[in-house]
Amino acid sequence: MTEDKERFYSRLASIPGCRPMPSIGDWILVEVDRPADLARRVTRRLEPGLISVPRHVRGAVRVMVSDPLTNDKILGVMREAV
Repeated sequence: MTEDKERFYSRLASIPGCRPMPSIGDWILVEVDRPADLARRVTRRLEPGLISVPRHVRGAVRVMVSDPLTNDKILGVMREAV
């Protein structure tokens, strides 16, 4: 895991209601209570494609690991939206 991904992962874990799972690649799978609602609220405030609801995993969203500035924006919006 890259340093940016590790930092992003640990900060996601600090958000109440978010439970990130070990992930590979440029995405982190995060268990949440209302995935479709969360994804919709985040996408309204940020560019599309940064968060999605995977079809074959219930109760989770996929969050893209990006550059540190974008990651911080995602974290801020997720913290408000959860």
